Amino acid sequence: MYIAASRTSDLVAGTDRKPALKRVSANVVALGMVSLVTDVSSEMVTAVLPLYLVLGLGLNPLQFGLLDGLYAGATALVRVLGGHLADRWRRLKAVAGFGYGLSAVCKLGLVAAGSSVAAIGVVLAADRTGKGVRTAPRDALISLSSEPGTLGRSFGVHRALDTVGAFLGPLAAMAVLALSLGSYPSVFFTSFCVAAIAVLLLALFVRDRPGTVDRAAVSVRAAAGLLRDTDFRRVTLWAALLGLVTVGDSFVYLMLQRRWEIAATYFPLLPLGTAGVYLLLAVPLGRLADRIGRWPVFLGGHAALCLALVLLCGPAAPVLAVVALGLHGLFYAATDGVLMAAAGPLVPRDLRATGLAVVQTGQAGARMVSSVLFGLAWTLWDLRPAVLVAAGCLVAVVLAAAFAKPVRP
Repeated sequence: MYIAASRTSDLVAGTDRKPALKRVSANVVALGMVSLVTDVSSEMVTAVLPLYLVLGLGLNPLQFGLLDGLYAGATALVRVLGGHLADRWRRLKAVAGFGYGLSAVCKLGLVAAGSSVAAIGVVLAADRTGKGVRTAPRDALISLSSEPGTLGRSFGVHRALDTVGAFLGPLAAMAVLALSLGSYPSVFFTSFCVAAIAVLLLALFVRDRPGTVDRAAVSVRAAAGLLRDTDFRRVTLWAALLGLVTVGDSFVYLMLQRRWEIAATYFPLLPLGTAGVYLLLAVPLGRLADRIGRWPVFLGGHAALCLALVLLCGPAAPVLAVVALGLHGLFYAATDGVLMAAAGPLVPRDLRATGLAVVQTGQAGARMVSSVLFGLAWTLWDLRPAVLVAAGCLVAVVLAAAFAKPVRP
């Protein structure tokens, strides 16, 4: 009787001591494993791409900003389409699988592109198209496989598993570069092989959520009507505004390399600092968001990014580089899954993938513009003034978003 009473009190108090993985559905864990393997593949490319483009092909910051903006913004063109089709067909898994498959094939495209910047741009756009197609259906599957009160935890577990892949990807890239004597095509081909394994895992272990669908409820008109909901519209708008003043990952790593004169050999290790902190904090911050509110945690992550940018302008002390990377990881742990957990309950179940895609599209489009503007600022003003202006804009938008409070407790 004592044991039963203790368990009951734990559940009532919200302090169930089972491991976090046991408190989320098997489907969430399976999707997390797919994302883990996929991120090993994608981060192998991401870890070496900035150095390959800037040092290997000689792109200046503005040119890199344009290409990075294309890389980030290509997803904005297809996220809503992918989410809408997944909802309308009620084939979330199939649409996500198409996106994973397209991104996998694009790794071979990078091998074929060689040193052609134009061809690389086309392949990167196609790769991000695959990511755009798969992201909303995948996040909808996570949302629909979870209880409303544990959405933050479920997304935290998924993002933690995803980040294991982000942690292993740069290490795999370094290993391949060492074994192939610096051959970038070898990295791209190995990345394709890993991505193919992820597609196989999705096909074998992830369960779809077919259900029954009211076709009228999943029409284009119904999807467009989502923005008539005040709460959903405000979340979408503020997520886009915050994306507009967010400095992209590749620029953060290039700034670290420039300020601290990090050797090219060790450049792929920089994302590991971000990934390590993200991995440690994704689940705790997801649980915290469930308890105290998802919007405060989301804004807190942007405040951490702002502090990281300020540190990048400080003295060239190694400890500041470590702290900046840690804050960068904190930013992602507090924002990536937390935003989806905040937006999910605002969208009807039949339009869950579409609604999440609308939020993601606004954010991705804004970040595309942000990359181009920051690359232009770096080219015209040099590094430190560009970073300080970006940090100032970020502070202003975070304060305005904190005052607006678009997500109700």
